[in-house]
Amino acid sequence: MLEEIIDRYEDEELLIADGFNDAIIGIDESSMRIIYSVSKCLEILQEDNISYEDAFEYFTYNVSGGYVGDKTPIWCWDYY
Repeated sequence: MLEEIIDRYEDEELLIADGFNDAIIGIDESSMRIIYSVSKCLEILQEDNISYEDAFEYFTYNVSGGYVGDKTPIWCWDYY
């Protein structure tokens, strides 16, 4: 998905969250912000053999909890 977005919007500055390329589900064209699936982000974190609870805590504190400017990614809370 990331490659298609980069190809389509090659002139745009995009902010990409390191390590979560497989969790990208789209882009908000009005703000040009990448949209990530939170459930997929948690799955990626769990690939490192950590529990769901630890992955959730890490994600909410270290990943989704920060504002990094106008291009801060959008986190789609699609978890169960």
